[in-house]
Amino acid sequence: MSKIISIGTAVPTFVHRQEHILPFMQRIYAPDKEKNRMLKFLYQHSGINTRYSVIPDYTRPAGEWEFYPPTENLEPFPTLEQRMQLYTRHAGPLSLQAISRCLEEAGPTVPAASITHLITVSCTGMSAPGLDLELVEALHLPPTTFRTSINFMGCYAAVHALQLADAFVRMSPDARVLVVCTELCTLHFQQGATLDNMLSSLLFADGSAAALIVSDDHGAKGVRLERFYSEIITEGRNEMTWSLSSTGFQMTLTGYVAGLIRADFAALVENALHNSGLRREMISHWCIHPGGKKILEAIYKSLSFANGHLDDSYAILDQFGNMSSATILFVLKRMLDKLDYSRPNCIFGAAFGPGLTMETFLGTTN
Repeated sequence: MSKIISIGTAVPTFVHRQEHILPFMQRIYAPDKEKNRMLKFLYQHSGINTRYSVIPDYTRPAGEWEFYPPTENLEPFPTLEQRMQLYTRHAGPLSLQAISRCLEEAGPTVPAASITHLITVSCTGMSAPGLDLELVEALHLPPTTFRTSINFMGCYAAVHALQLADAFVRMSPDARVLVVCTELCTLHFQQGATLDNMLSSLLFADGSAAALIVSDDHGAKGVRLERFYSEIITEGRNEMTWSLSSTGFQMTLTGYVAGLIRADFAALVENALHNSGLRREMISHWCIHPGGKKILEAIYKSLSFANGHLDDSYAILDQFGNMSSATILFVLKRMLDKLDYSRPNCIFGAAFGPGLTMETFLGTTN
């Protein structure tokens, strides 16, 4: 059996307040007063206060832009190649910040040189050789280090990576698995004034999270990974998508997603708990990916909550926005930093992504 003993997080240098991003978006998306008012309303009710990006332009005057051309329609619009160049420049250093904090939290019993498995996760940048090899070299890991990459799975990919890490530890109890989720979502801003583009530019942000998974026999305190469960809502297949284009990755995210989750999430929870022999009242903490304010509201209603069960998810959404796969590890870290390990805890985690796919995990402490 495996457990998470530490999580480290990192965000880029540039922090953007939501109200300061709005003028950039109005310039591109709101050519008339009606759309201007609509966009302002969406930003004011997004549940997000600040987001981070490797790009400074979103809150700077046009004359100070570094990535986008200061023209009326941002033409010539940045190409996929230009975006991947930025990903290559920033993903490694940001990942190393998260890893450093993760290993520092784990303490001297788990030095970087003891890492046996590296799992890198991203849906916002890809290359070969890629981020995994860059991190192996930067951490001075042996060339025999087992490495694998989870790409293009979206916001639920961290749960998928934890399940893979758990499998490695179950097969080899001496394994020490480092999971690194790094997403630079803001590289993929699109200038077409569609609702999908508006919603994407409203929600997504950049960030990295690293988690260290070891055998339950390890002396450090942590959260034991008990079970994993996933389902696909096939009728939502076209409601959340992520595809490549010549000008970056393009998101489809319709308002129908929140409705699907509200209708199906309670059943998903019951199925996952039944698979583990647990009841809902046995869950002490809910670690839910904050895909957006409406998604959290849908889950709140689906589970008939009447208290602060989702406070950690709302707090991460407010402070950081949606950082795709890294986000649920930000939520879990916030939760673990406050956890009372002197009593039993049972954590239910869930994240959502293209498919429409819902992935869950159960974690416990003694």
